[in-house]
Amino acid sequence: MQRALEIGSYQTAWAMLHRLRSVLVRPGRDRLAGTVEADETYIGGEEPGLRGGRARGKKVLTGIAVEVRAPRGLGRCRMAPLADASAASLHALVTDHVEPGATVVTDGWQGYRGLDRLGYVHDRRSQRATRARGDDPGELLPAVHRVASLAKRWLLGTHQGSVDEAHLLSYLNEFVFRFNRRRSRSRGLVFYRVLELAVGHEPVRYQDLIANPQPRAVPPTPPQAHGNPPSLERPPANRPWRTADQYSSA
Repeated sequence: MQRALEIGSYQTAWAMLHRLRSVLVRPGRDRLAGTVEADETYIGGEEPGLRGGRARGKKVLTGIAVEVRAPRGLGRCRMAPLADASAASLHALVTDHVEPGATVVTDGWQGYRGLDRLGYVHDRRSQRATRARGDDPGELLPAVHRVASLAKRWLLGTHQGSVDEAHLLSYLNEFVFRFNRRRSRSRGLVFYRVLELAVGHEPVRYQDLIANPQPRAVPPTPPQAHGNPPSLERPPANRPWRTADQYSSA
């Protein structure tokens, strides 16, 4: 972006790009509906000595929800970093991004239990039972796995994997914005939508974009103003002859 727009400062180009990313989520946007697959994945490179599954390591646990259309095809998606794979985090992911009454398809992880009590039709699919039948467990949630693969490929390809954890949400918002408009026939209307969202948002300042803002350096205290010279601040000396001269002149 800095080279394309011939911007002299990389800091200015970085701030412009992140300002655009920060407005890609429309306030009050519609939640996913119909049949929705929900799962979580880790975003980050492989780490030696780290077992698979839900072992965190240095990677970021990310929740994914994708609409599934009949008879085939994918609708909209949502992605967001998660603090952990507990029921509190996973239930918040579903309630924030999926409309009540929708059918939520998940794996057999215990953290998804209780979605039916939140107003959803919960379709749990066990990987263990799938393996016992001789089927591929990866085919249980094909929509989520496809979106996760595309997102990781986009981060590794376009951004060379250099995405800081503190800014991951803004990159995920950009991917979701692009994915949900992948069938748009006019790219100009997509740019128009970005401008429309930017106008509707509050101003974004540079300090709001910094993940770990450093405190500003305190300028040195200027020297204080001095009073009178020491010779004027001393009490007057006892000089009787001046008093005598005053009396004699009077």
